[in-house]
Amino acid sequence: MKHSNFAVSKRLSAVAIGMAMSATTAQADMATYAIDPDHQTVAFTIMHAGYARTLGRFAEVQGTFDYNDETQELSNVRVTIETASVQTWHEARDNHVRSDDFLAADAHPQITFTADAGTPSSETTGTVRGDLTIRGVTKPVTLDVTKNQLSDYPCCHGKETVGISATTRILRSDFGSTYALPVFVGDEVDIMLEFEAIRQD
Repeated sequence: MKHSNFAVSKRLSAVAIGMAMSATTAQADMATYAIDPDHQTVAFTIMHAGYARTLGRFAEVQGTFDYNDETQELSNVRVTIETASVQTWHEARDNHVRSDDFLAADAHPQITFTADAGTPSSETTGTVRGDLTIRGVTKPVTLDVTKNQLSDYPCCHGKETVGISATTRILRSDFGSTYALPVFVGDEVDIMLEFEAIRQD
């Protein structure tokens, strides 16, 4: 019996070591990616007076995340947008959007998005639920995400790069912007993200 117990204990120890090694390997396979500032678009549309949607974008965006392409595990998503970098290609309107009526850029110079997990629905699609902070107000949002490609870049830096498309919809009133509601400026804001992110190791 002593010999049998020793054998069982030895097998259990081997299993435990194997599980630990597998966990370590999985963790090691997580890679950090950084958004390429030269290949990113964070854009939005909002209805103007019921006639047509106005397009805008943010020029200054930074972000990183950890991702394992084999397991589709995602973590440590951290994105920062400089609020004052908003552009709608109309100077007076840009200044108004930066004002307290909308983004309150002076008081809240950054918009942030953070998330610690994703939910894949296929090999290339899924959702990422995280916290979006605008005007100092934080609300949960869900991004619908498509992984367009992950491969070594065909030129230039040559590093592994992932290309992402994502969309979501928010209500600006949820973040404290109620100017000209409900008729002149819409409440719903459709957000679109297109970016390449470069592996950092």
